[in-house]
Amino acid sequence: MENRRRRVPAMAPDDRRAALIQATIPLLHEHGLDVSTRQIAEAAGVAEGTIFGVFENKNKLVTVSVLQALDPQPMIDAFAAIDRALPLRERLTIAADLLMRRFLEHAQLMTAVRKLVMTGGGQGTPFHKMAHDRERTQAALAELIQPDAAILRRSPGSTARLLLLYCGARTFGPFGDPDGFDSQEAVSLLLDGLLIRQDDTRGAQSTC
Repeated sequence: MENRRRRVPAMAPDDRRAALIQATIPLLHEHGLDVSTRQIAEAAGVAEGTIFGVFENKNKLVTVSVLQALDPQPMIDAFAAIDRALPLRERLTIAADLLMRRFLEHAQLMTAVRKLVMTGGGQGTPFHKMAHDRERTQAALAELIQPDAAILRRSPGSTARLLLLYCGARTFGPFGDPDGFDSQEAVSLLLDGLLIRQDDTRGAQSTC
């Protein structure tokens, strides 16, 4: 008898969907929204038509892939693991370092999200998911700050929002400067401001 090739069983719809998303994410890092369905199909090891049997169009696949890649849960878990017994400055420096590394790693994807939101008119799933994820991240940062709320001029939530702003500005926008300051300086800007105050300088002579 001739040996017959065993047919590879078809993937379940959920597995096929997950495989396409996982193949798409690295391509988005490399190509942004310019990634083609052909590139995705080749990376996933499927026929190009398979994509449209799972997703309505390329934009649907790209949107789902971007939002999954930017899921803030790993970042939130990392914030939760920071020792609350550490001084506030140290806790925030660790958090700022985590944020800056995440922003730099996902810069291409975050740019893609902004384009998706703009093309969608700031409405729909991508917009609301982004807003919800931002709220979750800010809440996790606020919880990290909460033990020292009494020594801050602003609430933990407002302080968390400012830290996110500083870390994001380092990477994005017309004033982004990836080499401008590190996590320690970002926290110093947040907690100390830019002015050098005489009463903060040990051993300094009074100029009054």
